[in-house]
Amino acid sequence: MDGAQRDGQQDPPDQFERQEGVGAEAGGGGHGVAGVRHRRSAHWFGAEGRAGMLYRSWMRNQGFGAEVFDGRPVIGIASTWSELAPCNAHLDRVAEAVKRGVWMAGGFPLEFPVMATGETLLRPTAMLYRNMLAMQAEELIRANPLDGVVLLSGCDKTTPGLLMGAASVDLPAVMVTGGPMLNGKFRGGDVGSGTHVWKFEAEIKAGRMSVEEGHVAEGCMARSNGHCMTMGTASTMACVAEALGMQLPGSAAWPAVDSRRFEVAQEAGKRIVAMVEEDLRPSAILTREAFENAVRANAAIGGSTNAIIHLTALAGRVGVDLPLDDFDALVRDVPTIVDLMPSGRFLMEDFCYAGGLPVVLRELDDAGLLHGGAVTVTGRGVGENVADAVCWNTEVIRPIGEPLQPAGSGTAVLRGNLAPGGAVIKQSAASPELMRHTGRALVFDSPEEYHAVCDDDDLDVSPGDVLVIRGAGPKGYPGMPEVANVPLPVKLLRAGVTDMVRISDGRMSGTGFGTVVLHVAPEAAVGGPLALVRTGDRIELDVPGRRLTLLVPDEELERRRAAWVPPESEDDGGYRWLYREHVLQADGGADFGFLRGSRGSEVPRDSH
Repeated sequence: MDGAQRDGQQDPPDQFERQEGVGAEAGGGGHGVAGVRHRRSAHWFGAEGRAGMLYRSWMRNQGFGAEVFDGRPVIGIASTWSELAPCNAHLDRVAEAVKRGVWMAGGFPLEFPVMATGETLLRPTAMLYRNMLAMQAEELIRANPLDGVVLLSGCDKTTPGLLMGAASVDLPAVMVTGGPMLNGKFRGGDVGSGTHVWKFEAEIKAGRMSVEEGHVAEGCMARSNGHCMTMGTASTMACVAEALGMQLPGSAAWPAVDSRRFEVAQEAGKRIVAMVEEDLRPSAILTREAFENAVRANAAIGGSTNAIIHLTALAGRVGVDLPLDDFDALVRDVPTIVDLMPSGRFLMEDFCYAGGLPVVLRELDDAGLLHGGAVTVTGRGVGENVADAVCWNTEVIRPIGEPLQPAGSGTAVLRGNLAPGGAVIKQSAASPELMRHTGRALVFDSPEEYHAVCDDDDLDVSPGDVLVIRGAGPKGYPGMPEVANVPLPVKLLRAGVTDMVRISDGRMSGTGFGTVVLHVAPEAAVGGPLALVRTGDRIELDVPGRRLTLLVPDEELERRRAAWVPPESEDDGGYRWLYREHVLQADGGADFGFLRGSRGSEVPRDSH
């Protein structure tokens, strides 16, 4: 060994030149130089001459020795860590666990940041930026010397955004969600993030809780790192990622601060190296069968309606036909078996200790409601993954024969002259007595317009009215915020009213509840029928019949349409302009039309 080698200064280009001629036929065995030629990262770190020297030398300024360029798989860790996204603020520690696993398996881990779309702070809504996250993740994965990627998410939009970006590149990928918070505790009982926000707000407005008591309560809801511990959209999408096969079995439910959250992250780091060797890509996992599994799992857990929009968008990235009506048809035979807020009593910590999603999937599989052969990131079918799952608490996860709510009580898709493109309602979170209802429309052109008057004692409103909140769709707001479950007018809250029918082209938080019709398409801002409703019109909601009808003669609607003027856009440039110009409607997943489909991992040009 000469002096240069002893000092760690062995010339990397020489290293690869000595192996010339053996890499092309090396196949997938081992992690040595002999296998380097077939790896995507070898186009960077295995290059000869000036180009290779540039790539390797700049990486070495971080203290990496020459041995990491020996052809081992380069694994990207796409992290949505940010202190501006409280749900994701611990992902830096999760990333360290992933790195341990990658190193253990013989890979070379490299962490990189992507946009953290935290719903808790971002204005006007994190949904406005889900597509930006997906674009950023896609381009960074494709543009860098990566052979596989681990996706670190937390708050609800980060999970679908990363999945969408990774699907469009189609390199081996595994999802690691950050996990839910520990159960909230207040006055001797459990409180759920989000769900109890709405409840406490109603109590304060009704005069049954003081503002000071509310301040104490809010500090009791979020008592650890992690995302919402209710079955809100974050928990839902973590479970959906697992049901799709993109996350390791059982990993969706471990609390963010549980040591086993970090164990499963380490295991994901090990597994992604093997996936690179096996060339197991999202396109092999995200099949029609996988989406059907996810849709049914979402119904069984009482998951968020937001999963519909995210799954639709993700299906568009991989070319799977998943029309809106499938979200109704596929769940007609699926009961809700998980007793979690907002539809039930318990929280994610309880769900985890009861056995988590594997128990739910096993129940579905035993009932013939799961495609057990659908391949997952383990390389095995989902049915095999969960065959030995055991339920440790049948109050939290019910047997499928003794459900929390009967089959067909999941999300319903409504159509009619008010929603020709469809609308959805979460039946498990709605009031049974309002599932068939006809009432007078009370119309507001924006959420802000409603909030400006909802506390007025002289507001002309009755319990049988139907609140219409429009101007909250993908283009209209923009970004389709979670505003559809607006609080009830204060005069009704004081009278003891707890629910009303609400209709909107916006979304509802997965932690929310109530008889709320969501995602009305086409939205009001593009001239959908919702734009033509006037206060005083009669609206008929018939959930069992799957109908949403504006009881106004067609001739009158035509007269209103002729007089309708599109709202003016305030965006004259930037990302919001791009969003408004290209976003699809809710029934298209609110993705950008130009992002649908997979563009692969090939880098068209090499400037070096």
